[in-house]
Amino acid sequence: MKPKNGICWICLIALALVSSACGREEMKTEKKVLQSKLAGTWYSANPDQLGAELDGYLANVKQEKLENIMAVLLPHAGYRFSGQVAAYGIKQLEGRSFKRVVVLGPTHRVSMAGIVSIPDISHLQTPLGAQELDREFISKLWKHSEFQSHMQAHADEHSVQIEVPLLQRVLGDFKLVPIVVGQMDERAARKIADVLLQNIDSETLIVVSSDFTHYGQNFGYLPFKDDIQENLRKLDLDAFKKIEQKDLPGFIGYVDSTGATICGRCPISILLAMLPDNAGVHLLNYDTSGNLTGDWSHCVSYVSAAFTGSWQKKEPASAADEELLSDTDKANLLKLARGTIEYYMDNGKKPKPADIGVEVTPGMETVMGTFVTLHQNGQLRGCIGEIFPSRELYKAVIERAIDSTVNDHRFRPVKKDEVAGLHIEISALSPPKPVGSWKDIVIGKHGMTLSKNGRGAVFLPQVAPEQGWGIEETLTHLAMKAGLGANDWREGCQYQVFEAIVFSEDHK
Repeated sequence: MKPKNGICWICLIALALVSSACGREEMKTEKKVLQSKLAGTWYSANPDQLGAELDGYLANVKQEKLENIMAVLLPHAGYRFSGQVAAYGIKQLEGRSFKRVVVLGPTHRVSMAGIVSIPDISHLQTPLGAQELDREFISKLWKHSEFQSHMQAHADEHSVQIEVPLLQRVLGDFKLVPIVVGQMDERAARKIADVLLQNIDSETLIVVSSDFTHYGQNFGYLPFKDDIQENLRKLDLDAFKKIEQKDLPGFIGYVDSTGATICGRCPISILLAMLPDNAGVHLLNYDTSGNLTGDWSHCVSYVSAAFTGSWQKKEPASAADEELLSDTDKANLLKLARGTIEYYMDNGKKPKPADIGVEVTPGMETVMGTFVTLHQNGQLRGCIGEIFPSRELYKAVIERAIDSTVNDHRFRPVKKDEVAGLHIEISALSPPKPVGSWKDIVIGKHGMTLSKNGRGAVFLPQVAPEQGWGIEETLTHLAMKAGLGANDWREGCQYQVFEAIVFSEDHK
């Protein structure tokens, strides 16, 4: 639970962002310290008192230690409220060694739709010392547009900083990666997860910071007024069941349908998108502030959990991304796609690049296959393309932008007044090549075609990761898309694979 003078609790609060510095390629090397403002309110500012308090919480934990901890889920209230619950997760880290710790916590004060923020600092200062950041690792993340640096998001944000003294108390030498997570849908969460999976290794610990249900009139959430303790427990633990099942769509759907005020739903979503299929999920402790204060009219729930297994590092969609298409090429192609759609709506015909003020760069003249994908309010709205390279990329984008808008038979044609609300994604494809077996297909790296008995279908590389499918589930869906039986992919099929350079418009 937050101090009474705290600002609201849920990650969907929208306050204006005054200024920002984003997309940094590298961090300055001089020492630049952010002083945490939590000392003295959220926990003791005296290092001896703070250490003794944390040691007391840890001493109360009598629980068997798990093997191969890869992530923990911790609450983020003041220690007097959630410290004991957090200790169950932190206790699992005693005696272990990690090169880096990535902490994912929700933004409570700053609106950051579709992005995450990492502070441009070298150290985070707590009463237990100045914790060094992993600047080399952070520089790699900043190469992706979804990873930015908005210092306003960190100055007064407790969700990440509250975990740092806990980590300092039980871990030895490690470097910190503090990430404040903005508001995001499933698709955005999977994009963040993919970037993290491309960079983490077996020496990386992920810490997800989240309180669970905030109940009471002050929180604007009163789904029930009787049997509050029992109803809260059911509400929270049913949400945790979705986490236990590693069911990302199910978790998001549960939170949406119940309105459960789980402030860290977005960081939890990122973790669920990252977890391998064989990861273990272990509930360590559950409690509420109501049990501590006796005030059930205004209370917050806390969960501590551990995730076991090993991270499966993902390769980027295409190692040749920067060699084939520059940032200018990508920006021009996205401008071309949107301009084409707008021009077609006004004139009923396809434009030339000059008609919409787009200069054709040499990279845009590369002969490649392409798909143009449209989303509206986070949902697929159209997707048509061509797999085999037969013409210049810019010409294919013009043609397929129109097709995705009005010729995808799965959807009604886009209307003119809907165009402004579309989000455009382009996939530029490498030439497809045959593989000897479906076992040669790499999920997250390869797009794929399946053909059998005159029928065929295609999935782009991003389809399986976005849906959370493994290889067998992917091929089952691909076979059914081709009009075949669900198990027809197991024998008698021919497969081709390709890679994709995927880029999209910035979130508005």
